[in-house]
Amino acid sequence: MISVIVPLYNEEENAELLYKELADVLKKLKDGYEIIFIDDGSRDRTCEILEKISKSDKKAKVIQFRRNFGQTAAVQAGIDNASGDIIITMDGDLQNDPQDIPKLLEKINEGYDIVSGWRYNRNDSFQKKIFSRFSNRLARYLTGIGLHDFGCSLKAYRKDVIKDIRLYGEMHRYIPAVAFKDGAKIAEIKVEHRRRKFGKSKYGMGRLMRGFLDLLYIKFWMDYSARPLHLFGFFGTAQILLGILFAAYNLARYGLLLQVGPLLLLSIFLVSNGVLFVMFGFMGEIIVRTYYASKGETYYKIKKVVN
Repeated sequence: MISVIVPLYNEEENAELLYKELADVLKKLKDGYEIIFIDDGSRDRTCEILEKISKSDKKAKVIQFRRNFGQTAAVQAGIDNASGDIIITMDGDLQNDPQDIPKLLEKINEGYDIVSGWRYNRNDSFQKKIFSRFSNRLARYLTGIGLHDFGCSLKAYRKDVIKDIRLYGEMHRYIPAVAFKDGAKIAEIKVEHRRRKFGKSKYGMGRLMRGFLDLLYIKFWMDYSARPLHLFGFFGTAQILLGILFAAYNLARYGLLLQVGPLLLLSIFLVSNGVLFVMFGFMGEIIVRTYYASKGETYYKIKKVVN
């Protein structure tokens, strides 16, 4: 069973065309399928068109949000309501080509948990491509995952790998990074990227900044979610040692009659700030352990047990 998740926001001109292309591709597959359209609070006729489609095709489902919650929330709603063993996500603006879906499935069948699309010949504005290139390089550096295109919405997932992942902010583009932390096997293939014919892009600087902040959170979660004391304790201890070093220098220079000056004040600041960092580390450690204990979860993920 394959579930295709398509978030849409003000895409009345694209909705029916996308459905027809999707249905043509999915009908040729041997597996059963469903298409889950999420109307993310559209103000045009998008939801009306989607409901009309769902009445004519029982395999097309529609989830309508009360207002615009964003693409990440739409993807999460689709995952929560998906019945398929394989989940495919894609944009609703016709820039992703449904003809690439069989390629994703073929790669999944090679034993991968996640297959991400790479918009090799991207048809977007120069500004958008520059920002995307920078954010992708940063994401590769911080996560250690060699994907060329984190922002490509066309991806295939095994549901058992992502069903427990909760998405917030702009995290939908970084699902592979979160899953990689738990040992997911990830691949990337080149996919087509078409020019937008209808409607307007929802991409902007605000979205780029939110994505950057989410990337920092994911980096922290990947490396220190089970041991926050190691991060805060490191910075705290470093500041304390540096403060003690400055205080010792001040003491050696002026003797017991310490001169109140910038160096002494800096020493006091570093030591006190270092103590606070260590305290934050202890508090974070307690919160994390309480979180895992209350949910009955573990720090590790088991792929399978034999005998």
